[in-house]
Amino acid sequence: MGKKYPVFVEPSIFAADFGHLADEARRIEDAGADGIHYDIMDGHFVPNLSLSPKGLAAINRATDLFLDVHIMVYNPLEYIERLVESGADCITFHLEATEDVEDILTYIRKCNVKAGLAFCPETSESLIPKYLDKCDKILLMTVHPGFGGQAFMPEVLEKIKFTRNLCDQMNIREGGKVPQKGTLPPFDIQVDGGIDDQTAPLCIEAGANHLVAGTYLFKGGEMREKITKLKGSAS
Repeated sequence: MGKKYPVFVEPSIFAADFGHLADEARRIEDAGADGIHYDIMDGHFVPNLSLSPKGLAAINRATDLFLDVHIMVYNPLEYIERLVESGADCITFHLEATEDVEDILTYIRKCNVKAGLAFCPETSESLIPKYLDKCDKILLMTVHPGFGGQAFMPEVLEKIKFTRNLCDQMNIREGGKVPQKGTLPPFDIQVDGGIDDQTAPLCIEAGANHLVAGTYLFKGGEMREKITKLKGSAS
């Protein structure tokens, strides 16, 4: 893919011990992570239920890390204010969950937090260009949303390449021209699902620069060493 971008690792606290969220947040910070990925599920958009804005507030009190919130819910607008009040630094919702994509992206940004847009593996990459200059991050799911421990879906790699090529063509962030609409397209392409020391290099080579990892980081072994290994995948 040519140019590599700085790689950020955000452990998914969905794989942590829910009974000790504050301790787990401090553990993530001590391990050298760049942020904490926080999943919210409503039991409708995806079958599972998970953490709430209240849990996010507890984590926010325990750490100064960037709080990256991924909401897998219908009616995402209903969650925005509570998440901002609870300490979210970025809120990412799913294209598939609403017909009001542009309005919600605009509203999140008005709340002075970053806005991300997520795509399920089955969603066509043809929908990405429409929103590229309206958000701060594109999240490309590399598993089906809502369940931890799934196998990485390699077919998403082509979607990552497609998105990074679009960003590069629009001269983003470094030395390029600002698009005529007046907003820069996202530098950040995030992947979530089945990320480990084998799949991370594939995603980075394709153009991703934000890695969400859950099972790999929390299940056995030293988290700091694993985070270092993931970041080393960019070299």
